[in-house]
Amino acid sequence: MNDVRAETGRTPTLLHRLEYAAVMMVRAALRPLPMRAVLAAGTLLGRVFHAVDRSHRRLALVNLQAAFPVRPLDEREAIAREMFGHFGRLLMVLLKFSTMTPEQMLARVEFDGHERVVAAHAQGRGALLFTGHFGYWEINALVHALTLHPMAVMARPLDNPLLHDLLERVRAQTGNTVIYRRGALRRVLRTLAANQAVALLIDQHIHTDAVYVDFFNRPAATTAALAAIALRTGAPVIPVFALPLAGGRFRMVYEHAVDPPKADDPDAVRDFTQRCTDVLEMYVRRYPELWLWMHRRWRDVEPATPVRGMFPAAASGDEEGE
Repeated sequence: MNDVRAETGRTPTLLHRLEYAAVMMVRAALRPLPMRAVLAAGTLLGRVFHAVDRSHRRLALVNLQAAFPVRPLDEREAIAREMFGHFGRLLMVLLKFSTMTPEQMLARVEFDGHERVVAAHAQGRGALLFTGHFGYWEINALVHALTLHPMAVMARPLDNPLLHDLLERVRAQTGNTVIYRRGALRRVLRTLAANQAVALLIDQHIHTDAVYVDFFNRPAATTAALAAIALRTGAPVIPVFALPLAGGRFRMVYEHAVDPPKADDPDAVRDFTQRCTDVLEMYVRRYPELWLWMHRRWRDVEPATPVRGMFPAAASGDEEGE
């Protein structure tokens, strides 16, 4: 495991310790609860923050208006409200899963299209898996390692070094590893060369190593890493989405690999990134309440106003993983 101070560059403060203690108390309280109660607690948490977190609520509505201009206001408000509820549930479910055995985790999930990952590994060049801040992406990484093979997850350090350490332990509990920005390319190439999978998120605004592609008809600065690595290594690129089902169950969907651009394409990295972004947008349009509308995704076309509230790290992060 990476040293928490080395990755975050911070020594825990009193506030960090209080936040960590609160999360651990919630985690302990969730351990004996049935999944139905865990989801209800998450919904309540999300609704509370929807009521009090005016800045993120306002930002979500601005983004929803730009993305769905013909939808009526009350429908966009309902999506925003449900989105807050979803992220409350995601947090509670992740804490609940962190207390479960592998058998208990697998009893809660089903897989759709995972044979595409098997086929990708059969080519011997590893696999690149991508998604966004959508659905239950953290749960997917946990159970993927139990059913297929452990993967390396590209991520950014959390602001709270104690919660960073906790999240890394959770991510690694089923055999996964975490790759942070420092020395990332070398580690990613080694992982793919060993015919293993690397997973990353592609829906955060970034300042460096970015290309601009259309996301909901607006230019968005998007990591070029996925396309550049895929073009360099030939590793198949597979979109992955974790969807909620009735009864506190979850479906892990592995889509068809994204077709790479032609070899003579002069703008191959951008074109490949656009194709991947189009798949993510398709899922967000289908299930808009499952995506992080409170993130300033289109930062270059919005006022640079600070946003603080329920998810400050996600809303202000500049890295291509979380």
